Amino acid sequence: MDLNTVWFLLITILFIGFFFLEGFDYGVGMLLPWLGKTDEERRAILQSIGPVWDSNEVWMITAGGALFAAFPQVYATLFSGAYLALVLMLMALIVRGVAFEFRNKRPERSWRETWDWLAFAGSLTAAFLWGVVVGNLMRGMAIDQDMYYWGGLLPLLNPFALWAGLTFVALFVMHGANYLALRTTGALLERVKAAAFKAWFVALGITVVFVLWAYVATDILTHGGLVPAILAALALLAVGYFQRQDAWGKAFVSSALTIVFATVMVFAGLYPRILISTIKPEYSLTIYNAASSPYTLKVMTIVALIFVPIVLIYVGWTYWVFRGRVTGKDIAY
Repeated sequence: MDLNTVWFLLITILFIGFFFLEGFDYGVGMLLPWLGKTDEERRAILQSIGPVWDSNEVWMITAGGALFAAFPQVYATLFSGAYLALVLMLMALIVRGVAFEFRNKRPERSWRETWDWLAFAGSLTAAFLWGVVVGNLMRGMAIDQDMYYWGGLLPLLNPFALWAGLTFVALFVMHGANYLALRTTGALLERVKAAAFKAWFVALGITVVFVLWAYVATDILTHGGLVPAILAALALLAVGYFQRQDAWGKAFVSSALTIVFATVMVFAGLYPRILISTIKPEYSLTIYNAASSPYTLKVMTIVALIFVPIVLIYVGWTYWVFRGRVTGKDIAY
C-alpha cells in the first residue's frame, strides 16, 4: 500500500469520525426547538452536547487540513468550485455556535427562543449542505483537463445533490434522537423516544430512494461501494428494531454504523478518484495526479502516527467523562 492510498484512507477515517460525531450533534440542534417544551428541557438538550459539540467540529477542520496537505489540487478545485456553498455552510456553523453560547446570556423567553431557532437553522443548513457536497462528489463535477471546475453554484444544486442533502438531514435527525434517548430523563425522554422512531421511519424511506437513485445516476455502488451500502442498509434496519425493543444503546450504535458504512460507501466508490469529472473520465482528480510529493506524504505520515492516537484517546476520554444522563442538577446553575 503506497502513501497516497494511506492518506486517502486516513482522510476517509477523519470524515467517518466527523459525520458520526457531528451527525448526532447536528441532529440534536435540529430537534432542539421541537422536543424542548420548556426552557429547562431545552437547556437539558443543549447540555447533552455542551461538552463535545465544538470538539466534534475539529474533525471537519482536521479533515480539511489533511486534504489540503495530502491532495492540494483536490482542495483547490473543490473549495474554489463550491466556494459559495462552503461560505453558506461556514455562516451556518457560525450562527449555530453563537446561538449555543448566547442563548443563556439573557433571561427573557423571546431572547432564548430566538437563539434556539437560530441553532436549529444553523444545524439544518450545515447538515443539508454537507449532503449536497457529498452528492456532487458521487455524481461528479464539470472539471476540465487543467483541473478547474466550471459552472458555479447552480449546477451543484442539482436534484440528486439536493436529495443527498435531504438524506443527510434525515439520518442526522435520527442519529441525534437516538443520542438524546441516552442522555435525557423524564417526560423529555418519552418525547424523544417517540420522535426517534418517527425519524427512523422517515430516514428509511428517504435513504431507500437515495440509494436507488445513486445506483442509476452514479457508479459509486458498482465501483466498490456495494458491500458497505448493504452493511449500511442492515444497520439502518437494526435501528428501528432496537428502538422497538427499547434498547437505545444498541439503536445509537446502529445509527452510528449506518453513517459509518454510508461514508465508507462513498469513499470506496470513489477510490482511486477523489473528484470525478463529468466532462471526461480522464480529467478526474485521483490520489495520484492531485497528490503532494512523496516526501511531504512521508513526513505527514510520521506526524499522523504520533498525534492521531493522542487525539483518539482524548476524544474517548471526553465522552467517557460526560457519558451520564443530563439531570436537573446539571442545569441548575
